[in-house]
Amino acid sequence: MKLEEIKKFVEELRGLSQEELAKKENELKKELFELRFQAAAGQLDQTARLNEVKKQIARVKTVQSEIK
Repeated sequence: MKLEEIKKFVEELRGLSQEELAKKENELKKELFELRFQAAAGQLDQTARLNEVKKQIARVKTVQSEIK
């Protein structure tokens, strides 16, 4: 993700409620699980997507902690 995309993603996250953030985190964790499964099977073409999803999960958690 480019810096502009990251800033836009974080701004969108800050506009979400606590429940919506939890839902977004669960969606990203599910995607990460599926990507790991594909990587283990040797079917993953975009290996950088793994790190990108991990970072997005961290961003969601950061915004959740800001709200608390």
